[in-house]
Amino acid sequence: MSDLQQFQHEMLREIYEQSAALDRTLALYLEGNNLKSEVAERLKPWTNPAGEVLIAASGSSRHSGLAGEILLEDLCALSVDVEYASELSCRGGRDLRLPAVIVISQSGETSDTLAALTEAKRCGSKTLAITNAADSTMAREADVSMPLAAGVERAIPATKSFTCELAVLFLLGLYEARRLGTMDAAELTANIERLRALPASIGGQLDGWRDRMAALARKYSTAGNFLYLGRGIHYAIAREGALKLKEASYVHAEGYPAGELKHGPNALLSDRVPLVVIATVDPAIEASVVRYEKTVHLLREMKTQGAKVIALVNAGDSDVPALVSDSVELQPASEYLLPIAEVVPLQLFAYFMAIERGIDVDRPRNLSKAVLEE
Repeated sequence: MSDLQQFQHEMLREIYEQSAALDRTLALYLEGNNLKSEVAERLKPWTNPAGEVLIAASGSSRHSGLAGEILLEDLCALSVDVEYASELSCRGGRDLRLPAVIVISQSGETSDTLAALTEAKRCGSKTLAITNAADSTMAREADVSMPLAAGVERAIPATKSFTCELAVLFLLGLYEARRLGTMDAAELTANIERLRALPASIGGQLDGWRDRMAALARKYSTAGNFLYLGRGIHYAIAREGALKLKEASYVHAEGYPAGELKHGPNALLSDRVPLVVIATVDPAIEASVVRYEKTVHLLREMKTQGAKVIALVNAGDSDVPALVSDSVELQPASEYLLPIAEVVPLQLFAYFMAIERGIDVDRPRNLSKAVLEE
C-alpha cells in the first residue's frame, strides 16, 4: 500500500513504514554485503576486556535489549545482563567489573536511561548509545553512538523505532563477531544477506497480516486479559507484544517465557484469558528446533485443557495450526532475525484491538512519547 493518506492513524502508518525505516537504518552500517569499515573503527572505544556487557533501557527499548542479550551472547560469546534503567540509576554501589554499557532509547532523552548513562560514565564504564536521534543528549554523551534511521515517530506506541533497535543490535552483533572472530567470513556474509532481505519480506507480508489481525481483534475483542508466551530470544517479543496491547488498547496482558506457564500463570487461563504464543522455528539451528518442539508439546497440553490460543507460525507449518484456535503465518527467517518480523503482526493486533474498543490509539491516556522526568 503506497498511498499513506489511506492510513487512519499514525500508528498504522508507522507500522507500514517499517520496511523503509529498516532499509534506511541498514544503509548506515552496511555497504553492499559488507560491514562499513568506518563504523568498525568508531566502535573500537566500546569494549570491555572480559567481554562483559550491561544493557540499560526502559519500556519497549528494554525489550529490544532482552533480544540483544541473547544474540550478543550467542553470536559473540559476550556475557550480557539487562537492567531496568530506572532501577540501575538509583541502586547505588559500584559494579567492579566495569562492564561496557549499552543504553537504548527512542528519543535519546529518557530521564532514567540518561541517569543510568551518567552513572556508568561516573564509574568509568565504556558506553554505547542506540537512539533514534543522532543529536540527542544520550548520543552525544556516550562514548559511541549507533543511531537509528527510523524517522520521526508520532504515535506514542513505539513500532518502527523498536524494529530498528532490533536491527541495530543485530548489526552490533555482526561487528563484534567479526572483531572477536566468533563468526567466519562466509557466515557473516550470509547473515548480512538475510538481514538485507528482511525489510522486503516484511513489506510483502503486511497486507495479509493487517487483514488477519483485524479479524482476530474482532474475534477476541471481549477478552479481558492475554498471556503472551515465547522462548529464548522470542520471549522479548512476547513481552513487547503484551506491552503494545496494554499501551494501545488498555487490555491487560503479560509476557512470560513459555516454560513458565505451568509455574503459576496457567491458573489464569479461561475463555476471557487467551494465549498468544510465538511458535516459529529456524530448522537450521538445533536449539531453535528444540525450542519449537517444546512449544508444540505445551500447545498440545493447552488444547487438552481447552485454552484459546493465537499462535505465530512458519508459513506451511501444519502441526501448530492443528493445536490452536487461530494461527498467523510468517515467512521463514533465521532465528535471530525472526523477532523483527514476529513483532509486526503483534503491533497490528494491538492496533486493531484499540480500534475495536474505540480508543485514540495514537495518544493513549496517561502516556507520553518520551519520559523526560520520573
